[in-house]
Amino acid sequence: MAQLLFGTEADLLEIEGKISHLTQEENEALLAAYSATLEGVEEGKIVAGTILEFDDTNVIVDISFKSEGVIPRHEFKLPEELAVGAHVDVYIEQIEGEDGQIVLSKQRADFMKVWERIRDAYETGEVVDGTLLRRIKGGIVVDLFGIEAFLPGSQIDLRQIPDMDALIGQSMGFRVIKVHKSRRNIVVSRRIVLEEERSRLRDQIIDTLERGQVREGVVKNITDFGAFIDLGGVDGLLHITDMTWGRISHPSELVHIGAKLTVKVLDFNDRKERISLGLKQLQEHPWKTVATKYPEGVRVKGKIVSITDYGAFMELEQGVEGLIHISEMSWTQHVNHPSEVLQKGDTVTCMVLSVDKEKRRISLSLKAMGEDPWKVVPNKYPLGKQVEAPIVRLLDRGVVLELEEGIEGFVPLSKLTEEQIRVPAEAFRVGQSLKVTVVEHDVESRKLTLSAIDTSSDWRAYVSGSRPEENRTTLGDIFRAAQQNQQ
Repeated sequence: MAQLLFGTEADLLEIEGKISHLTQEENEALLAAYSATLEGVEEGKIVAGTILEFDDTNVIVDISFKSEGVIPRHEFKLPEELAVGAHVDVYIEQIEGEDGQIVLSKQRADFMKVWERIRDAYETGEVVDGTLLRRIKGGIVVDLFGIEAFLPGSQIDLRQIPDMDALIGQSMGFRVIKVHKSRRNIVVSRRIVLEEERSRLRDQIIDTLERGQVREGVVKNITDFGAFIDLGGVDGLLHITDMTWGRISHPSELVHIGAKLTVKVLDFNDRKERISLGLKQLQEHPWKTVATKYPEGVRVKGKIVSITDYGAFMELEQGVEGLIHISEMSWTQHVNHPSEVLQKGDTVTCMVLSVDKEKRRISLSLKAMGEDPWKVVPNKYPLGKQVEAPIVRLLDRGVVLELEEGIEGFVPLSKLTEEQIRVPAEAFRVGQSLKVTVVEHDVESRKLTLSAIDTSSDWRAYVSGSRPEENRTTLGDIFRAAQQNQQ
């Protein structure tokens, strides 16, 4: 018991040797003075100390005991705490260590001083402030009232943080979710604080939500059909069809995660759990001014955004498209499919043929940008004119000749030869050149009728059927002429 109160056995023997020559009153006074120096000095207690000296490794602290204590320097977090003569609270780990010195800890003292406060915060759910110090495996170390707590990575935010290093040095509120005094283990959460705040804001938004409202939001997630917008505690869906009056293939063409948007509340269900939002509704509908901006006959420039079997759609501006029908693509080329002339992404200039504002249709013409070659056909190929041209197609009822690019003429089977043949393929082939006479025009229908029979005689005689038999060219004559040319 004496050892617990006054020190070691050696100390007691030294004292006994000194006090053996003193009176009883002197002995009691001496023992009382020595006991006073040891009062409160016991393991597991926090006592006041004074810094005597320090170096790069240790700090020497005097606590008015028979020996000074040594504290590792790293336990002093702030440089201003280290100064000779400065007062510091320390925790007594051991009265006498391996080297005979008392073992002290400032870090343990700091922990003990704030432990009760942290314990109260844990039990009451109080939000406490802390500062993020450094990254470690699995999370971040937080300075909480001067001691270190652990913030797991999953408890930092409502969603995954891509760069946790960017948070170092920031101060924020935390909820204490786990304490273990003997291990000095404290775990905190920022996520719970954010969830509670989110829930509070959600209730506030739900109470005031109305159709037609304009609100600020942040893009939370992007899907193929739209984007989810965080309105501050409650999510709404911005569908791809409500993003723009124009045409897009994917929402990511317009928005990205984290982007701030101003949106309009379009609709919601009874519980206000499914909220529909709009972005394009905040802009004027482009079709309101189409009639004045794109009158008939005006030339417009745009990009091909879609190809179909019957034509191509060209975007004049966001939300306004016009159709170039396959029949309006070329004066001269026989177009089987629009892709033969145009490709998606092409930029072209067309002429507006008509505008139907009610049905939101604009008809465009690509061929109208050039001169119609059929306008000059009657002058260029007058009736009775003889020309020579190749066969480009064989039909059951005749053959088609190409007089020039875009101008074709048709020779009916009855005007192809006087010999009896069932189909042109029995006597003619594609690429073969024929001498023909122009016998009929129909510019409006773009038809040119030709005759390959007796092209040397007057075409009027052919039409009237009054040509003498001896002047007609037979199929045998054609074959004999061909053989002579080969020889």
